Amino acid sequence: MTKDQIFEFFRRLAEDNPEPETELEYGNAYQLTVAVALSAQATDVGVNKATRALFAEVETPQQMLDLGLEGLVGHIKTIGLFNSKAKNVIALSQLLIDEYGGEVPDTREDLVRLPGVGRKTANVVLNCWFKQETFAVDTHILRVGNRTGLAKGKTPEAVEAKLEKRVPQPFRLHAHHWLILHGRYVCKARTPECWSCGQVDLCSFRKKVTEVPKGR
Repeated sequence: MTKDQIFEFFRRLAEDNPEPETELEYGNAYQLTVAVALSAQATDVGVNKATRALFAEVETPQQMLDLGLEGLVGHIKTIGLFNSKAKNVIALSQLLIDEYGGEVPDTREDLVRLPGVGRKTANVVLNCWFKQETFAVDTHILRVGNRTGLAKGKTPEAVEAKLEKRVPQPFRLHAHHWLILHGRYVCKARTPECWSCGQVDLCSFRKKVTEVPKGR
């Protein structure tokens, strides 16, 4: 995709959805950090179902420690890898109390020190809560970046680096949300719904599905 095509690609996404947001539910920076950590290899819908009751009870790292590992597992046992995720959440809560005064830090370097928090999770927290221009590359963005020609790369890190270079203002703050939603609902993994895509003329994907498959 050319620079002009990339600008137009995001302009259309912005026109359709001016203020995109994560579909994870949270009330503060700590809850967001926990929710994103829990969402690894899980759906936002599944995480939200598990955290609604949890977050009604837990708003701070100390409250999570008071709930305890067993109590946390009881809330999130419907989520994949819940045992290891629960241990990480308890550990990151303790670290936040011990070293950050119970507050979520606002730098990637500090965030990735937290157990269960990798670069992608840190980028989501920095973008959604601290309004920093970061690109959290998940499977949807990895697919969309390569398929459209927007940002090709074999790894999330490679695609993130391309997005850093290629996404123009004024779209940088919301870019990763638009790409995630586009990949989740339009540019789907098995059958991209090119017939309903408002950016189909800008995309370099050669095997476009321009007609609705029978049975849909």
